[in-house]
Amino acid sequence: MPTLLFLFLAATAAFAQAPQSNTAVIDPDGAARITRVIPVPENLSPEARQLVARRPGPEAPTLEERRARTDAFRKARSKQALELFPVRVESKAIGGVPTGVITPLNLAPANRSRVLINVHGGGFNSDSGSLVEGIPIANLSGITVVSVYYRLAPEHPFPAAVDDTVAVYKELLKTYQPARIGLFGTSAGAILTAQTAVRLRQLGLPLPGALGIFSGTGDLLDWNDSRAMYTLGGFGGAQPEKPREPSPYIGKTDRKDPVLSPLYADHKGFPPSLFITSGRDILLSGTVDLHRAFLRAGVPAELVVFDALPHAFWYNYELPETREALAIMARFFVRNLAR
Repeated sequence: MPTLLFLFLAATAAFAQAPQSNTAVIDPDGAARITRVIPVPENLSPEARQLVARRPGPEAPTLEERRARTDAFRKARSKQALELFPVRVESKAIGGVPTGVITPLNLAPANRSRVLINVHGGGFNSDSGSLVEGIPIANLSGITVVSVYYRLAPEHPFPAAVDDTVAVYKELLKTYQPARIGLFGTSAGAILTAQTAVRLRQLGLPLPGALGIFSGTGDLLDWNDSRAMYTLGGFGGAQPEKPREPSPYIGKTDRKDPVLSPLYADHKGFPPSLFITSGRDILLSGTVDLHRAFLRAGVPAELVVFDALPHAFWYNYELPETREALAIMARFFVRNLAR
């Protein structure tokens, strides 16, 4: 009981010390020093209100602990996904790369010639979302999803993940027409989706029929507004600082390498693409900047932004907004992949 009382008093003191008004000071170089009191938008669902009010736990101090925590999350959330979105999951090597093949329980004849490739999130150094992302989309779209278990950094830096995704794509080209293949991912997987598309063009391979870039970026080293303002949990948690060294995934690769940072690639002729992000997403700026680059190149690119929600909120199945986002993703692929 004394511990609970201490926590309550600490929280009360922290609230009392928190800014209660809006202020803004702009430095001569344009840097902003601001405080804001931001109410929760009235249009959020009750479930989403609970999500944005969560206080994130402490960051995992080591890579091993991060992976252990991420693995536990993925396993629990994948189990929940199977209960909500029943499908069949089979482990299979495709193109020499381990994958999870996620098949709808009732695969319609019209969808047997179509397939989706999912590349998961997890910061390139863990797997937070392979089946978490793939299971709902397979169920809702009625299309088989191949989730790629690509090699992770730091043991396997760029371009290992791209090479693994390309290997799976090339193998699937032996069975499926490119216009009937979709490629999508969240966070690191969204970045990898764009990276793979650029690499396929470099190799002279036909591009997929559709791309899904769900909370990503086209420049891994750009320090933009959303990365300066938000955390993975929105406003909660430790505020990130601009990294002094590139991440182990990037290594010594030139930041403007068009595969590493697809913002600098030629996007002309890219297939229909769907971008999804949210108002408190740490990769909000990166997502909308890459979407604009696609538009400049004449790509039929759609952008959907959900208000107030944090990074990759669609991992939280209890939200009505998640069900809406997943339905948008599924309909996009059904509509844009050739039959």
